[in-house]
Amino acid sequence: MDTESTHSGYSYHSSRSGRSNRHGDRSRERHKASSKDSSRSERSVVINPPDTPSQESPVHNGEPLPGEPTPAEHGEDTQDDNWGETTTAVTGTSELSISQEEVVGLGKGIQDRTQDFRRYLPLAVGVFVGLLMVATPLVFLLLPAVMWPDRLQACGAACEGLFLSIAFKLLILLLAIWALFLRPGRASLPRVCVYRAFLTTLTLLLTMSYWLFYGVRILDAQDEDYHGIVQFAVSLVDSQLFVHYLAVVLLELRHLQPCYSVCVIRSTDGETRHYNIGQLSIQRAALSILEYYYRDFPLHNPALLSASKHRAAKHLAGLKVYNVDAAAPGNTAGAQPSNGNQSRAMVAAANKRKDSAHNELYYEEADYERRVRKRRARLVVAVEEAFTHVRRMKKEDERATPSDIMDVREAALAVFPSMARALQKYLRTTRRQHCHSMESIQKHLAFCLVNNMSPKAFLEAYLSPGPTLQYGSERWMADQWTLVSEASVTSGIKQGTEFLLRCLDFSLAVTVKGIPYIRLTEEYIDPKSHKFILLLQSETSV
Repeated sequence: MDTESTHSGYSYHSSRSGRSNRHGDRSRERHKASSKDSSRSERSVVINPPDTPSQESPVHNGEPLPGEPTPAEHGEDTQDDNWGETTTAVTGTSELSISQEEVVGLGKGIQDRTQDFRRYLPLAVGVFVGLLMVATPLVFLLLPAVMWPDRLQACGAACEGLFLSIAFKLLILLLAIWALFLRPGRASLPRVCVYRAFLTTLTLLLTMSYWLFYGVRILDAQDEDYHGIVQFAVSLVDSQLFVHYLAVVLLELRHLQPCYSVCVIRSTDGETRHYNIGQLSIQRAALSILEYYYRDFPLHNPALLSASKHRAAKHLAGLKVYNVDAAAPGNTAGAQPSNGNQSRAMVAAANKRKDSAHNELYYEEADYERRVRKRRARLVVAVEEAFTHVRRMKKEDERATPSDIMDVREAALAVFPSMARALQKYLRTTRRQHCHSMESIQKHLAFCLVNNMSPKAFLEAYLSPGPTLQYGSERWMADQWTLVSEASVTSGIKQGTEFLLRCLDFSLAVTVKGIPYIRLTEEYIDPKSHKFILLLQSETSV
């Protein structure tokens, strides 16, 4: 670009005197050298536009070239309006240059650190609040004994009994905190749980209130009634136990009663499930739905969708109609009528293809089902023969010496080749070959042989698609989800709430509907109303 702009700038004055021609030759040599230097580095480009030089007095770094006239000698020449085309580009290597991969890596590192901070911050706050809550009653008991031990009144039997009460209550509180809060996290939510934040704030407020009362009425006054101080610590432990009971109600019991029915639809294949959930926030409801998804939904298989997409693309493809007469040069009279004929021909072809689309779909599905049944029959026969061979070998091993007995893993490896080809063809036909690796199949075969399972039990994992958790986590294809919702994710779900759970290849559309209020009435039936009398006449035959 630099060389081209330089040549275009000096070609304007090609009819000048010999001096300007020699000047053009020297300037071309200079700019050729600069273009060679510019080709060595392409990351950083600094463009220096000219200030007010004329076309016959090019400048280099703000100074005229040696042997060239100054701008004062050509004052009558005006500045070229196309100065952007004659701009000299001076390139150089920047020491602060950075590649795109480094920028992406830097951003990913910052994002990972931010996610780690958001993940461990609530845990750190919870640990701090828990330690403060447990240590506060003990500090209340130790400070008077350390600061003014000589003036404290003697602690009697009732006071010592309160020590025992505090010890057991704190032990129960520690176990309850461990059972409710110190559990491994199941997921990382986008927002903080409202109830957890409320309970943390309430616990801090309770502890700070007791500390304020303790500092004003006991520490400043140096109260000598140690029995009253112990009772004050006991009341704090009781309050903490009630707060923990409130946490159990809000976090574990409130959402157990079903209040809403949610419909979950997978966007790619339309797989649908219905679940009943209780009073939850949108993000907690999304977490519960994802747990149900991994348990109930079959594994998402993009290979099954490729056939339908190919068929739809084939039906949507139109026919190209060429008019040879209209395409000839000079034949413009028939161009307009040919457009109408071409449109009518394309419409007729599209209608004909539309009429035959259902026939193609019918025969395609029938052929696919026929091939699947054929592959399945071959697979069943191959597996039954392999298991029969294993049973025969097992009977032979009972009569063999212990040194000749084959291990279960070895037996699985020995019989696997006899069924491998049939299994591979069946999985390819059903487009599920990527869901099962050879190692997982051999491990499942060894498991079936150890537990003396039937061939049908072995084949059940391959004949019908199982839930997502049945396969390895590397085949889930959905390890990170994005919650898309118009309402705040911390707000509770209600009638008509809709949100989307999106991953890399598909999404789950969730619609919430309230369970209707059911009214039952009782209708009493008198037992005597069921009694009746049968009158028999003498002529009646019984």
